[in-house]
Order: sequence, then C-alpha cells, then structure tokens
Amino acid sequence: MRITYIHQYFNTPDMSGGTRSYEMARRLVDKGHQVNMITSWRHNDVKTSPFETVEDGITVHWAPVPYSNYMSYRQRINSFLQFVVSAGRKAASLPSDLILATSTPLTIALPAVYAARRHSVPMVFEVRDLWPELPIAIGALKNPVWQHSARWLERWAYRNSEAVIALSPGMRDGVCRTGYPSDRVAVIPNSSDNDLFHAATRSGAAFRRARAWLGERPLIVYAGSFGRINGAGYLVDIAARLLKTAPDIRILLVGDGQERTKIIEKAKALGVYETNLFLEDPVTKREMPDVLAAADLACSLFVDLPEMQANSANKFFDALASGTPVLLNYGGWHAELVTREQAGLVVWGKSTEEAVAQIVSSLRDQVWMREAGENARATAERLFDRDVLANQLEHVLVMAYERQGNRVATIKAPSETSAPAPMSTAGPRQA
Repeated sequence: MRITYIHQYFNTPDMSGGTRSYEMARRLVDKGHQVNMITSWRHNDVKTSPFETVEDGITVHWAPVPYSNYMSYRQRINSFLQFVVSAGRKAASLPSDLILATSTPLTIALPAVYAARRHSVPMVFEVRDLWPELPIAIGALKNPVWQHSARWLERWAYRNSEAVIALSPGMRDGVCRTGYPSDRVAVIPNSSDNDLFHAATRSGAAFRRARAWLGERPLIVYAGSFGRINGAGYLVDIAARLLKTAPDIRILLVGDGQERTKIIEKAKALGVYETNLFLEDPVTKREMPDVLAAADLACSLFVDLPEMQANSANKFFDALASGTPVLLNYGGWHAELVTREQAGLVVWGKSTEEAVAQIVSSLRDQVWMREAGENARATAERLFDRDVLANQLEHVLVMAYERQGNRVATIKAPSETSAPAPMSTAGPRQA
C-alpha cells in the first residue's frame, strides 16, 4: 500500500522524544509498503520552507511549523492550525491508498480527512491521548465554546475513520463512549524497543564515571518532558525528604519544558538543587539506553488526574525495555501492570513520607531490585515488543483498506452482497 502517515511531532532516533511513528513506519517499509510521513520541523536550526528527507526508507516531508513545550496554549493552537493547512496540502498531493493520522493534537484529523476524501481512500485514526478530556481537565480549554468545538471535532474524527487505534484500554473506552463501534477499535499500546535497550547496556559504568556527583550512589531517573501535565516537580519534594533520610540517593531529571525554571527554583528553595537533585538537557532516543543503564529506578510521572490514568507514555516502555524497576506516582493500567508483574513501585495516593520510605526500602533491597528489573524486562519482551505490535498495526491498516475496497465493489456491482469482515477475523494480504 501507499500509506500517507501524518504526525505533527515525528522524531527519528537522533532526536529527543518518542519515536513510535518512526519505528512503526520503518517496519511498514520493511514489509513492502510505501510510506510518506508528513510532519513539522521544530528544531533549533530554523527552516523557512518545506523540505524532504529519507529516513530508513520513510520519505519524510518536513513543514517549518514551530512548536515548543514553552509555548502558551494560544501559541500552540496557532501551531496546530498552521500544520493543518500545510499537512492538508501535502497529503492531498501525494498518491495514497490509505491515510494514517496520529494524535495529538486532535486537529491532525482535519488534514487527514481532507486528504482521504480527495483520494477516496480510508483514514485510520490513532489516539495517543484522550482529547479533549485532558486539555479540559488541566484548564487549557476553559471556554465552553472551545470545549464544545473540541468534543465535536473528536466525534467527527472518529466518524470519518475506517478504524481507530487506541494506545491503551482506557483510551479505547473513551473512543467507544462517543458511540464509535467497539469492533473497529484496536488497542495497540506504545511499545518497547527491546533491541535498542538490550540488557548488555545495563552496567551504566561510563555514565556514572562521567558524573562526580553520582559515582556508585543509588540513582532515580526521570527522562521526559517538563510540562505542566507531567508533574516532574514531584521529585523535588521527594529529594527534600531524601536529603533528611537517605542523603546518598541521587535524583536526575533529563528533559526540558515550560516547568523547568519552576522546578529549579523550587529545588533551590528546598536546598536540594545540585545536592541530591540534578537536571540535564534532553538526550536523543539513541542515547537513552545509556541514561537508563545507570538508573536504579526509572520514573513515569503525571499530575494526579483521572484523565491521565489512560496514558501510554514512552518513558514507561523505555524503562521496561531497559530492565529498570519503574516508579509510578499515578494509578490506572500502568499501575495495575507494574503491581501484577512485580516490575517496580507504585506510590500513587501515598504521602511524600510514605513514598520515600518505600523508595529507600526498595533501593536497599538488592534481591528486590534484581527481581523487579528482571520482571520489567520480561514484561517488555512478552507484552510490548515493537515488532509484534507493528504487525498488529499493519493488520489493522490492511483490514481498513480491504473493507473500503469491499464497499466500493458493492457499489459498483449492486447485485453482489459482500459484508465487510470484522476487524477480529479479516486477515492481512500482500500489499
């Protein structure tokens, strides 16, 4: 198939941030599909006009549309709308058999539906976050008119989708609550790059030697965005308590975002900045194994909102793949998984004092640390291997393509009755 894949925040492994779209797209290319990726260039070397690159067989069409976690909500909306126009034009110009659009933002559906209609091909929509529930919950969409418009856009995106991919069971439930047929929703979670995070990298010795403040001390790592919804400032309070009870334990935050300055200011005020809590700039996906190889606990953090419990954050799956016990401060399916698989700590609902006591006890227990790390890696291999989930994605795309083909054939030959096969039974065919 000729697949036009639209993702505003596409990254290669040489960039910081999640690489799900890259990993899925290159596997689709390996299976014989042609993939055109439409995305935005958001990096420091500013571009003034669109350009193309080829990344492991993926033809990537970059549009110079700035975006940053430092932007205000109004600036972000402007960025979304700029990308809608640019992506719509490009997608409509590319020969396609299927359009695959991945959120966020929800506005990604606009160019996707436009291109699908222009080419008379199916659109498959991937839901990475429950929009608009999340921006409403955190106060990003306060205006009732904007909220109504966002909910309308959500339902419209689903109605125009031949199939929907949800990144968690909670997201699937959110999609189905809008009335979308459950048999056309596939749950394909974010996945673990098990080859990249091979167990052989677990020593982390070089990373530790390069940091005099670390050495052989226990290390807790958070690697991700410092956005409002991520709640990375939680670790400042943990560090303050650790300084009194276990001053040898170190915390490292790797990333960037609009909360970075607030985190540093709070850390300085509590006396933990560059004492037992340290910050470093974002690293590329290729460098992430070195960071997690040095970690004793890897954090996945979010502010405590019910809407966040359906998340499918990259950092969680990276931690599993690296064989590092996971530290979670939220509930939901991740917490249930970590508890069931005994792959880390869940401190959701606990006070700072209670959380720190559990963290210190776990870090001092070498048997628990070894077993939790082994369980984390085993969970990544058994449930979230990228190759397996990429096969599932291809299956959904081929089924959507074939279902629409069946409908077109029925329209052309009304004497023939051919009902579309359900998602659970239709098999893939060679593209």
